[in-house]
Amino acid sequence: MDYDYYEAVKDDVLQYIKDNINLADFDSAEELEEYLNECSDLWCADAVTGNGSGSYTYSRYKAEEYLCHNQGLLAEAMINFGCDITFLNKGAEACDVLIRCYVLPQAIHDAVQSLDYDFSHSAERQLNDLEQEM
Repeated sequence: MDYDYYEAVKDDVLQYIKDNINLADFDSAEELEEYLNECSDLWCADAVTGNGSGSYTYSRYKAEEYLCHNQGLLAEAMINFGCDITFLNKGAEACDVLIRCYVLPQAIHDAVQSLDYDFSHSAERQLNDLEQEM
């Protein structure tokens, strides 16, 4: 079976949200998505992109397995980030990380859209908190 980077990174984003984000702090899915796209912690999280250490898999062999049948996606990521052919000399783990960073914005979008959370309750709760403070 081919490795699905979009689905894998989406799952990692969902886990990141579960472990690190209080959904009640956001008034809308759009606000959460914007925050996650701007969150350097998420972009550098080894458990999401591997960009912090330079490896998601900590295994050249595993990274090569993930890259198998994903050369087109690697080419898209390289073009998107302005990499030339010499980038491939960095090895499979670097290529794996590059793809994860490339698909991250779409994975964030898909993850946020898949959340079963009513953000309107967050806004109502914040309004109630403000009224109680007065």
